[in-house]
Amino acid sequence: MRVLWDPYSFAKAVDGTQAENNILGTMPTGRLVISMSWPIMLSMLMQAVYNLVDSIYVARINDTAFLALSYAYPIQTLMVAFCVGTGVGFSATLARRLGEKKLEEANSVVLHGFLLYFLCWLLFLSFGLFACRPYLAACSNTAAVVEQGAAYLRICCCLSIGMCIQFPCERILQSTGHPAGFMIVQGAGALINIILDPILIFGFGMGVRGAAAATVTGQITGGVIGFFLVHRVRHQLPISLRSFRFQSSLTREMCRIAAPAILMQSLCSLMSLGLNGILNLWSETAVWVLGVYFKLQSFVFMPVFSINNGLISIVSYNYGARDGTRISSSVRFGMLAALATALLGTTLLWLCASPLLSVCFNAGAEALSLGIPALRMTALAFPLAAASIICSSAFQSLGRSVDSLVVALLRQIILLLPAALLLVYLHPAWTFLSFLFAESATCLVSLILYRRVYHEKILPLKT
Repeated sequence: MRVLWDPYSFAKAVDGTQAENNILGTMPTGRLVISMSWPIMLSMLMQAVYNLVDSIYVARINDTAFLALSYAYPIQTLMVAFCVGTGVGFSATLARRLGEKKLEEANSVVLHGFLLYFLCWLLFLSFGLFACRPYLAACSNTAAVVEQGAAYLRICCCLSIGMCIQFPCERILQSTGHPAGFMIVQGAGALINIILDPILIFGFGMGVRGAAAATVTGQITGGVIGFFLVHRVRHQLPISLRSFRFQSSLTREMCRIAAPAILMQSLCSLMSLGLNGILNLWSETAVWVLGVYFKLQSFVFMPVFSINNGLISIVSYNYGARDGTRISSSVRFGMLAALATALLGTTLLWLCASPLLSVCFNAGAEALSLGIPALRMTALAFPLAAASIICSSAFQSLGRSVDSLVVALLRQIILLLPAALLLVYLHPAWTFLSFLFAESATCLVSLILYRRVYHEKILPLKT
């Protein structure tokens, strides 16, 4: 059946069963992986561009303002980690119910998902009201930094309700076979944010408070648009509050998948803090280079994580539909696409390390001499990391979240930090090779775990 839908109106052709309408169960897997991934990729690109533009605007206020936002960044990262991790549990559970054609249970999953996101907002609200200033005071002794950082965080935390609405709406659209909804919801919020930043920061003279206000306004806008788009797909997934009954078993199921994902999302903050401390033993220039690496690698891993997010819904749906052939072919295509993307990123970073550092980041002689080989060392790890990330999507979708957690811990903490610490003492110039060592060992473990999951979960569905 030819699926007809407009990414702006999301009008669906409804002339068959739920399975016939949902592209997760009908579209050829290669095209499905691409169609589920590219809207997420574009929305992530818009978010990355927004983060860069937002930092540029705040830096123009003064150095104190930029420092205040730097201290606020780990808390914002943790907030996103809670929302993304909760979304993993939510979307995997929802897609599985849709694949099993259990619409009443899918409706219950949606309502329980919104309840979990409401609890996330209460957590953020509590931090914004009571913990912002103590946190900033613990980070800095400069009164201006504490004042501006607390003001920024208080607005972002207390008014994060928009983010907690936006995320579940994105996951509903993704799980019902409308991946462009992810792009529209996030893209609209990011666009509003970029437009309002200079107006509020400079036009109204709000400073960092203006940056925070622009952020939460963009999130609330995305949440409102998300609600509208979810309403437009009500023929596929009717959502009603009347039949809601709290089910502790369903909540536990989502939390069991979400908890490792939240922890995994939080590992990035811990990794960057650990690497900063280790590299400080060698040179502050090395810490600067690490910051450049994190900004550049996001544009390489962005497509890989987009494929990962798309695969979670695809594999979960077809696992519920007990279609092992579609599961394995989707993972295979996703792996090839991720490896091709990572190899391209490795090539570009290897060739363009010098101009990127000198032109984009205005690096001096010392930074260039250290940064060019360092960035090339890190680039070698991209394909290995891509393979591990794709394996993780299968683990999460097939109820093996612990395996996914093991992979993330190996990649970002258990192998990486000790290797970096050892190299910084033995041969500092090779410290950035710790990424290659950690990703190589993790990739081997990931493939072994996937082989086991394939024989236990996927292969029986093919017989």
